[in-house]
This record gives sequence, structure tokens and C-alpha cells, in this order.
Amino acid sequence: MAPPRRVCVTGGGGFIASWLVKLLLSRGYAVHATLRDPCDPKNVHLKQMGEVRENLHLFKADVLDYDALTRAFEGCEGVFHLATPVPEDKIVDPEAGCISSHHSLNAFVQSEVLAPAVKGTSNVLKACSAMKVQKVIVLSSNAAVDFNPNWPQDKLKDESCWSDKDFCQENQDWYSVAKIVAEQASLEYSEKHGLNVVTLCPPLVFGPLLQPTVNTSSKFLIYVINGGPDVMSNKLWHIVDVRDVADALLLVYEKAESSGRYICAPNSVCTKDLVDLLRKMYPQYSYVNNIVDVDRKAGLSSQKLKGLGWRPRKLEETLSDSVGCYEKAGLLQGSAGRNCRLPHLFRLAGDQ
Repeated sequence: MAPPRRVCVTGGGGFIASWLVKLLLSRGYAVHATLRDPCDPKNVHLKQMGEVRENLHLFKADVLDYDALTRAFEGCEGVFHLATPVPEDKIVDPEAGCISSHHSLNAFVQSEVLAPAVKGTSNVLKACSAMKVQKVIVLSSNAAVDFNPNWPQDKLKDESCWSDKDFCQENQDWYSVAKIVAEQASLEYSEKHGLNVVTLCPPLVFGPLLQPTVNTSSKFLIYVINGGPDVMSNKLWHIVDVRDVADALLLVYEKAESSGRYICAPNSVCTKDLVDLLRKMYPQYSYVNNIVDVDRKAGLSSQKLKGLGWRPRKLEETLSDSVGCYEKAGLLQGSAGRNCRLPHLFRLAGDQ
């Protein structure tokens, strides 16, 4: 019997990465998963993935540690780079608790957001080249696509659309800046060094949790259901199921013809319509009610990805499975519900 195909997933304990690891194991892959701390209780779910555990190997590695990455990538034909920080709160000076100075903010942004995303991605790509990895899939975000004020409002955004970095910097949207720079650098590295790199750009990712912690996008949906003090805009949200993101990552890896970037955003719904849909499905919850109208941006097109054979779930299935998971975990009742806040990443400008 031939040995299993061997790949590595960086940030293997995360929301999307956990589902990707599960999918890869179910397809017979041997998986190396990098973690900052394999002994951290938040990664215990990876050690409980059933009878396929002999094909799962955990590596202690930070994306800023090049040598640790080369050890994790040894023997791998492919790498899925998913490790990246997603800020839940507003980026502030950690000493003062507020943005106290331009210098301290810049230093914090560089160390906590830009360095892991940009320098970390560079380390991953260089380590892949050194270890003769054949193909790399980099998980980017619709944050690198969607924030372009010059894009025609009547035209769907496709893979040719990039978020405006200056616009994001002016709005102190450092997460988007990091995603823009990291994805552009990945594609430029591919062009310059001949490494086969494909990027995937998902939007809001919902779905059942495998990990014991609650990630930022799931907190968004939990807030919508429970309600709370934060104002929400009635903007157009793009949504994808976490299992469909895992499917898309494996699809673009296995398809020889995949190239460049792919948008992974099958569902679009404004806040009020999302609340109405959820209320029909689950009338027992409070739901957010402080929603203000805003101008709508152009939607996103996933036609390039669907052209490879990607078939995502319906939004209703994603919401049903998400809520079922949250209910089982006790996230939609008691103190967990009453105290929840909308992650700062999704609040209106000026909200605290």
C-alpha cells in the first residue's frame, strides 16, 4: 500500500483549520498541524479525532519561527497556511488601554497584527521553498477584496478587485491591511520564485465548532441572536459555511488547474434580513434590534471557485447547524448570552 499523501496545516487548532484537518484525515491524508502550544487545552479537540489519529502529527511552531516551520514541513507535498490573528477587540495600546500615541499604536500594530500576518506568511513561503513543497494554499479573506470605494456599485466584485490599502489604513482597519499585504506578497512570491501558490478569500464564516473556544465570526452570529448594546449596520454581509471553506481549500489544492486567488462567498444577506430569517427559524431568542441603515456595497462573485466544482451549502443549513452547536454549548442562554458584545471588527465606526 502506498504511503498517505502528507500535508501541513498551519494554525491547526483554529475554527477553519480544525475542519480542514478533519476533512484531510477523512480523505486519507497524513497531516502535520502546527500549533503555538500543542499542550494548550484549546487544542484538545485535535487529539480526539478518532481512529485516524495515527495520521495526525502536532508540531510546536510559531509562524515567526522559520526553523520550526521547516521541521513541520519536512516530508510534506503541500502546505495550507491558515495561521493568522483575527482581532476581536479594537487595536489599542496595551499599556494605556487606549490609543495613547501614534508611536505606541504603530509599534503594537506591527508586533500583534502585521508581523504575524505578513512576516509569518513570508516565513511560511520561504520554508516551503526550502523543503521542496509542491503547492501552497494561503487562506486570505474577503477583507482583501471588499473594501474598495472606487469599485462600481453595480458590478459584482471578482478576483480582480483588491481592497484599497490606503483606505483601510485611514480607517485603522489593520486586519484588512495585513490581509491585503500578505495575500499580495504571496502571489508575488509565487510569480518570482516559481512556488505554486493559490489564495482563498472567505467572508464571515459560520458553522458548528470543533474547537472548545469561540472564534470571532461565531461571536458575531451569537451576538445577532442574543442581542446586546452595540449598534449594527444594515450592511450586506457575505457568509460561508466553515465546512464549505474546508472543502474549497482541499478543492483548490487537489485541482491541478487552480491558480491565483479565489473568492469563497456564496451567500449575501443584510443584517435585518438575517435577523428575520433567524427569527422564523428560532423565535425564542431576543435578537439584535438596534440596526441602522447604511449604503450597500457591491456584492462578491464566487463563480471562479464554482467553476472548479465547488458546491456550497444553503445559508439555512449553515444557520441551523450553527445554532444547534451554540445551544448544545450553552452559548445562547444564561450569562453567556446576556454579557456578549459584538466583536469590534464588526462595529460601526466610532462605537466602543
